[in-house]
Amino acid sequence: MAVKVGAGPLTMEDVVKVARHGEKVELAEEAVARIAKCRGMLEKKISAREIMYGVNTGIGEFSEVVLSDEQVKQFQKYLIYNHAAGIGDPAPVEHIRAAMLSRIAVHTRGHSGCRPEITKTYVEMLNKGVTPVVCEKGSVGACGDLAPMSQVALSLMGEGESFYNGERMPTKNALEKAGIPVPGLQARDGLAAINGSNLITGMGCLELYDSERWVKQAEIAAAMSLEALMANMKPYDARLHELRGFNGSITSAANIRAVVAGSDLVTGKMKVKVQDAYSMRSTPQVIGAFRDHLAYARKQFEIELNGVADNPIFLPDVDTVLTGANFQGTPISMPLDMVGAGVTMVSVLSERRLNRLLNPALSVGLPAFLTKGAGMFSGHMLSQYTADMLIVEQRILSTPSCIQSIPAAADQEDFVSMGMNAALKTRQILNNAAGVLAIELIAAAQGLDFRDFGFGRGTKAAHAAVRRVVEHLEVDRPLFKDHNAMTEAVKRCEVLEAVEKEIGGLKGSW
Repeated sequence: MAVKVGAGPLTMEDVVKVARHGEKVELAEEAVARIAKCRGMLEKKISAREIMYGVNTGIGEFSEVVLSDEQVKQFQKYLIYNHAAGIGDPAPVEHIRAAMLSRIAVHTRGHSGCRPEITKTYVEMLNKGVTPVVCEKGSVGACGDLAPMSQVALSLMGEGESFYNGERMPTKNALEKAGIPVPGLQARDGLAAINGSNLITGMGCLELYDSERWVKQAEIAAAMSLEALMANMKPYDARLHELRGFNGSITSAANIRAVVAGSDLVTGKMKVKVQDAYSMRSTPQVIGAFRDHLAYARKQFEIELNGVADNPIFLPDVDTVLTGANFQGTPISMPLDMVGAGVTMVSVLSERRLNRLLNPALSVGLPAFLTKGAGMFSGHMLSQYTADMLIVEQRILSTPSCIQSIPAAADQEDFVSMGMNAALKTRQILNNAAGVLAIELIAAAQGLDFRDFGFGRGTKAAHAAVRRVVEHLEVDRPLFKDHNAMTEAVKRCEVLEAVEKEIGGLKGSW
């Protein structure tokens, strides 16, 4: 079923469907009517020679320069040329598709002033698989993602490059092959295509979606490690978390209880310590804090996804033009910074459990470094080195970008969000997090192999999912293949799917 834009609110899941899975996009009729109505208001004002920012004036420091009629016709083209000033490798196709959907959503609110042909062209490009080639770097997150969105907007003139059917080619050729007419740019069209933090929004939606699934796998890995370390499960009692009241903590404890349900640790058959280390007993509080932030971040991104991020903004019902700063990326870049920091925090917790699995002084009888041949073999000793390296990189990347503003445009744009840095580094943090979690899952499965009590149904399913990817380490072998294979399995959510198939869906808190 197509994702209809302009009839109701879009969700993060809608972005994933379109950007990642190729779901078709449909413009609601009422949205097209709103776009046309707004355009009609703009054209009347142009005819009346009313001064409007970015329509018949320059932009930024040149906002006081009034353009002649001939300059108005050419300005949008040169605006896009000038702003297509990024650098670096092409952004992933799914990121650009997400950004285009976000920009379409802004237009459908009926306050951007572009021609309906502009929005319809982006819809056609999404539906027919034409994705502009866009440099990853260059945006400062205000006035929106100008550099990357300008590379997207080059397609509206049949310029630039695009990916089509797996090939990179001139956009003109891609549009011709796909049967999409080139709409060209008229007054306001170019600025209306670029003046919002749409790439940050699109990337952030995908990253939040992936973070929500990663955190469930972090809870599964925790449950496996808790069983392998013969943990006291009383700290996971629902009453403890309900008394404090944080929804994330309540949810995390419930998920871990669900995975270990049926375990001898829960039924009381096993003798356990009176009280475990923090990395074992405070997991719900730590992961729960991250869950609560994910819920907030989702709210912020879905507000942005359904809001009017543009400048100027046209109010056709009252014949008014407002200039402001709704392109500012801070409302989404600030929470995205903390999503990256939260992923790092939970990764640190994962590594501390890994340490307990490997250290014979802490592992409650497990063999040193999870190998029976200690001395001849080193087991998973070096796996911890790898996890530690990944976490240090995560920590470096967790420095907030929202405090890093550098003024630009002759100090006209003297505070910017640097939200693209947040989006790029959060993606890298997540990539590392998949590796950290993969290593804990491998070690936890190895630890379980040395235990002979009854495990929880979810733990058994998770163990089996790991073993489908990585064999038990009987004698030393190169581990990089295991690490990489399990990392890809984490990214595909294979462990999560196996557990949920066995015990039902784990809870979210968003």
